[in-house]
Amino acid sequence: MKKIILIVFPLVALCCGTVVAQADADKIWGDANTAYINADYVAAIDGYEKLLDSGLESDRLYLNLGNAYFKRGMNGKAILNYNRALKLAPSDDDIRYNLSIANAYVQDKIDAVPVFFAKRWLIGLGNSLSSNAWAALSLLFFALTLVGLGAYLLLRRVALQKAGFYGALVSVAAFALAVVYAAVGRSQRIHPAEAIVMSTAAPVKSSPDPQSKDIFVLHEGTKVAVGDSLGDWREIRIADGNKGWVQVSAIEMID
Repeated sequence: MKKIILIVFPLVALCCGTVVAQADADKIWGDANTAYINADYVAAIDGYEKLLDSGLESDRLYLNLGNAYFKRGMNGKAILNYNRALKLAPSDDDIRYNLSIANAYVQDKIDAVPVFFAKRWLIGLGNSLSSNAWAALSLLFFALTLVGLGAYLLLRRVALQKAGFYGALVSVAAFALAVVYAAVGRSQRIHPAEAIVMSTAAPVKSSPDPQSKDIFVLHEGTKVAVGDSLGDWREIRIADGNKGWVQVSAIEMID
């Protein structure tokens, strides 16, 4: 009996702890949403940030947090959280719309380097779904590949064999593409390579040295690609291809 109690009690305690934690999270979420509705954006932000600090994450959470920051006039934080929400739900129209509104307030208007239409289409396709969705699709395409091969090998009718063969070819190509997109998406989540400028004005230097020449200045809300790092400095690239170095305190990674 004592052994049974020693085994069962921790399991019961774990289940109870999970239920309590979920109840606490639901209450914080509800209170934060109520605070937002009542225009108490400071309390709303505090609640949403508590949920993130506890390890919870969702596109709705990042969206609501971005909305609260936007209402407070903290556009850099708003854009940061909209981008984080978009990584979890790339096809969400509400997130894209709110991000476009916030981006309209960004001071820096940068013309992006033109991208070949095929590359632009492939990038857009990859960004249309999350890495988890692409992973799920890869499993589906793999299953369809097996079905097609089975039809080609086992069925007697030539027409069905051809359908199975060509279906397997298409499925295996789609499988490979989905695996690549899932891997790239996961890599971007684990090793983020983009950031948002948080400083009101961030001077971009020619080298990672405070005494080096200012090449240009970026402002709050501008999105940058992040490359090499050296101490408290990060090499960044903007949409028009220009590069430079900024202090790490001036940006926050989209992770």
